[in-house]
Amino acid sequence: MFRFPMFSASFPRIRRAASAALLAAGLSLSAFAQADEFVLQSADLHEGDTVPGLHLLPACNGGNVSPALEWKNPPAGTRSFAVTVFDPDAPTGNGWWHWAVVNLPAATTALERGAKPPAGALQLRNDFGAAGYSGPCPPPGKPHRYEFTVWALKSDKLRLDANTKAALGGFMARADALGHATITVQYGRPK
Repeated sequence: MFRFPMFSASFPRIRRAASAALLAAGLSLSAFAQADEFVLQSADLHEGDTVPGLHLLPACNGGNVSPALEWKNPPAGTRSFAVTVFDPDAPTGNGWWHWAVVNLPAATTALERGAKPPAGALQLRNDFGAAGYSGPCPPPGKPHRYEFTVWALKSDKLRLDANTKAALGGFMARADALGHATITVQYGRPK
């Protein structure tokens, strides 16, 4: 098979450029997704936008309220869901976990703004040491990205307990996933 190495190296740049052009026009690549694609949506968060103050930590003048999340068209065979919020830009070398909820029943299609997860679901310990949502508040400097992800899982429950760290929950969700959908937003503080 003949390959075009000069073009294959450019594909990520082309995708980023196309995504930037669509965002500038008020659209996203997800606007062109197939009707049956697994998607995550939010009335509070929009791909590439800045995290609204309500969802930031109080140290960043925020309300520390989890955003509304809604998903549709999970892969066939989904038996439960997990939701994670991860900052890959944190200066730890390993990122920073802001939230992990596992064992959401398969009938769950949304989490309301500020709502507690439904019965049977488990909120894991985030990197702040809290079981629950802790919003963005990065150190001053370059804005950080925040990946809000819903994972469609093939297991009814991940075998974890209330003392489990979100990083382990994220690892296990990824290992058990049939698919996932993500909204990536950003937030930065001036120096």
